[in-house]
Amino acid sequence: MPGQCLMSKLRLFAENLVSRLPPRFQPMAHWRFIKFGLVGASGTVVNIAVLYLAQEHLLRGIADFHSRLNYSIALAITVATISNFYWNRRLTWRDRRRSARHSVLVLFFKYVMAAALSIVIQSLLTKWLALHLHYLIANLIAIALASVVNFVANDRLTFRRQRKKSPLSGFGDDSAAPPSNRHDER
Repeated sequence: MPGQCLMSKLRLFAENLVSRLPPRFQPMAHWRFIKFGLVGASGTVVNIAVLYLAQEHLLRGIADFHSRLNYSIALAITVATISNFYWNRRLTWRDRRRSARHSVLVLFFKYVMAAALSIVIQSLLTKWLALHLHYLIANLIAIALASVVNFVANDRLTFRRQRKKSPLSGFGDDSAAPPSNRHDER
C-alpha cells in the first residue's frame, strides 16, 4: 500500500534523526509526551499553512474578508485536527492495540472530544489568568495546562490500552465469567 510505504519512510527518517542526537538525549525522543508535542507543533504548521492558502487563494471568491476568514479558520482547524489525529495514531500511540470494535471514526470522535475539552480549558484558563497576568503569558500557561489535559484524555480514553482477556471467561467480557467460589476448590 502506498500509505504504508510512506509511513515506513517517515518512520525511518524519524529514527535516523533520533540516532543523530547525542546518546544521552535519544531515550527522550521515544517519550510519548514529546511525540505528542511534536505532532502538535506540526499541526500548528499545518493550521497556519492551510489558513494562509484558504484565505489568500482557495476561498478568494468570498468577497467579505471576515466571512472568508471564518471559513478559512474552520478549514485550517479541520485539516490540522485530522493531521494531528493521523500522526498521533501512527506515531505517538502506535504501540497500543487497536480493537476491531472501535472504528477509526469512533477514535476520531473521541480525539475531537478531547480536543474540544482542551479548547474549553484553555479558553477559561486564559480569561481567568489574564485577570492577574499579561494575556499572552496567561495564554501560554493555559496552553501548557490544556496540552497536559489533552494528552491525558487521549492516552486514557482515545488510545487507551486494551484490557487483556480474562482466562476464566474466554469471551473477552469479564462480566460473563461465573463468580468464583472458594468452596469449590476442595
